[in-house]
Amino acid sequence: MPDARPRALLVYFSRAGWNYHDGDRRYLQTGNTQRLADMIGKLTGCDIHRIEAAEPYSDDSDDTVARNVREQNADARPAIANPLASIDRYTTVLLASGIWNVRAPMIMSTFAESHDFTGKIVHPVTTHAMSGLGTTERDYAASCHGATLATGLAVRGEEVDDAGPAVQAWLRQNGLIAA
Repeated sequence: MPDARPRALLVYFSRAGWNYHDGDRRYLQTGNTQRLADMIGKLTGCDIHRIEAAEPYSDDSDDTVARNVREQNADARPAIANPLASIDRYTTVLLASGIWNVRAPMIMSTFAESHDFTGKIVHPVTTHAMSGLGTTERDYAASCHGATLATGLAVRGEEVDDAGPAVQAWLRQNGLIAA
């Protein structure tokens, strides 16, 4: 019997390197959002696309913060090195990223504005230090034209590796894995 769950795509942007960690900083070989995306992918079997910046972000957190502030102030749309041709075959799209200065990195707006989300369900997924979903719900409502914005998931970066039960519960509640 075919699976009745919607065909899902997880699109994520993650940055390794120096990251905030419980008020300090630590070096991450794999970014928090990538680890969360890997977890969701294993649990759902969904297709996954990692966004890579045409001009990579520094692994130094101070440099990344400064660039992010410039991009937010300019309402920039950083180029994507590996654009996804289409999201047409998906009914559900999970947009995952860290939260930088209370919002998703501007490259997520580049992705969202590059596709037609008409008739699709969009779930924001974030890793964060203290901002939860930040402004992703408002931002994706404006940039994912035609989408229905659904319940998001926010996981504190320091807690990603222990978030399995909460992630599974969220996926079940949203019909992304069997109950």
